[in-house]
Amino acid sequence: MIADRYNASDVLFRNLPAGRGDKVAVHCGDERVTYAALADSAARIGNALLDLGLESGDRVALLLLDTPVLPEAFLGAIRAGLIPIPLNTVLPSDNYEFFLKDSGARAMIVDGPLHPAVAPVLGECAGLEHVIVTGGDMPAGSLAWDDVVTAAASHLDPAPTASTDPAFWLYSSGSTGFPKGVVHLQKDIPYTVDTYARQVLGIEKDDVTFSASKAFHAYGLGNNITFPYSVGASTVLFPGRPTPASVFEQIRRFRPTLFFTAPTLYAAMLASDEASAADLSSIRLCVSAAEALPPEIGEQWRARFGLEILDGIGSTEMLHIFISNRPGSVKPGSSGTAVPGYEVQIVDEEGEPVPVGKSGDLVVRGGSAAPYYWNRPERTAVTMRGDWVYTGDRYHRDTEGFFFYEGRSDDMFKVSGQWVSPIEVENALLEHETVFECAVVPFKDGADLVKPGAWIVLHQGFRGNSELAEELQRHVKTRLAPYKYPRSIEFVAELPKTATGKIQRFRLRAPDERE
Repeated sequence: MIADRYNASDVLFRNLPAGRGDKVAVHCGDERVTYAALADSAARIGNALLDLGLESGDRVALLLLDTPVLPEAFLGAIRAGLIPIPLNTVLPSDNYEFFLKDSGARAMIVDGPLHPAVAPVLGECAGLEHVIVTGGDMPAGSLAWDDVVTAAASHLDPAPTASTDPAFWLYSSGSTGFPKGVVHLQKDIPYTVDTYARQVLGIEKDDVTFSASKAFHAYGLGNNITFPYSVGASTVLFPGRPTPASVFEQIRRFRPTLFFTAPTLYAAMLASDEASAADLSSIRLCVSAAEALPPEIGEQWRARFGLEILDGIGSTEMLHIFISNRPGSVKPGSSGTAVPGYEVQIVDEEGEPVPVGKSGDLVVRGGSAAPYYWNRPERTAVTMRGDWVYTGDRYHRDTEGFFFYEGRSDDMFKVSGQWVSPIEVENALLEHETVFECAVVPFKDGADLVKPGAWIVLHQGFRGNSELAEELQRHVKTRLAPYKYPRSIEFVAELPKTATGKIQRFRLRAPDERE
């Protein structure tokens, strides 16, 4: 039960009276940071921001790699009653101009290597008063993280926030268009801890977490910051690019017990040269989210490493996973069953629940739901309808309560008057030995009729040509209803994706079919 008066920084600071001050909270390269040191820096940056004149409710943009500075800045700002906003670290400059202007952030904390990405737009953001830089060269007009933290007091009582007060924002990934500022409350972090982290992962103080999905995203934020801190576990933060080689090296070096990433990286790891010699024996659970896990990838992973992948679905709006498979109870191709603490339904266009087996729109409610989007009342009205959050995903449910993803509601399309699920066609294509990744989208043929089209990335050693395209079409026809096979196949080197590895199908559609 969360108290009426609550500050979410407690997820870190509770470890000190529990006697875990000397325990390593973060492994990051050669750096080891204890809970006491992490809390000390978090309190100092919170005090430093207040000393700069920021006041309760002011926003602080965070453009930070996955190093100890990120949890220190994030939880320190919350403790001070400010609103931290972790930002995607791999975007063009104009995106950061939008984030800074839209949020009205008065301060920004940025990693030195990332500063060149924001430098061109800082002069355009009149409300931004302070830029604190950590690491790298110190740009003119900015403040040095080390100087600011060292000069500030090391004790900071939590701001007297209510559990229903705003705590932080996350901008949506923009998989279907322009990002939206998702406002989360103080109570949302402990709710995800008490539901998914404890009741699905069974996380304990002896666990070591490693999330290849970065912590600026809701998924990575839980995996690598709030979940482990909630029980005094340790975590591995990796600021580099998560390639198969770099991820296998982190696993070899730090021996995590819980591993989190998205299907795209699982597939790439399986296909890499390092897979044959990789030792994953320290890992007790693997978790996948951000997009549906193809059954073939899950089966190959189990065959190679002897580990199940717990596929699930979460969202920025719900903060973390709310439907998940369970250890020892994985149904390939499904997202699993509802996580305790969340109510999930599949509804029709009128909002009425549909029968078992019938497709519809997925809606969810639970105590971690964001109440609104910042400055987007129209989108808030579409997505947050009373207690229910409309996810924009199409699903069906079987008689055992397992949920099966059929694609985004705006990705579904009709062929010959019948619905086609892109994910269903993609899974069929992925069963072919040549296909590494694929995306299925609608296109209009010569008669102006909608038909499925596939964009395909092949495994190394295979070459796309008309013969292979025809073979893939025959392959799909043997597995699905004939109207679902892709009439057009394009072989490409890569697919457009969000920073979390989610395929952006909308970028593959013809211009008149995009949002």
